Amino acid sequence: MKNLIKVERAKKDITQAGLAEKIKVSRQTINAIEKGKFTPSTLLALKMARFFECKVEDIFSLEEDD
Repeated sequence: MKNLIKVERAKKDITQAGLAEKIKVSRQTINAIEKGKFTPSTLLALKMARFFECKVEDIFSLEEDD
């Protein structure tokens, strides 16, 4: 799964740790999602979308091999 979390974080000028604190996960979780090593739950994806004030589809997209 491809994601634009790093881009969205830059727009809001927030660190991985800052985002993690806002949505109540660890910084390591945010890092793993950004690197594509972890696929977030639906609930976590929705929390991120709410924080970034956008749709889940604006942050996450499926790649051909997903």
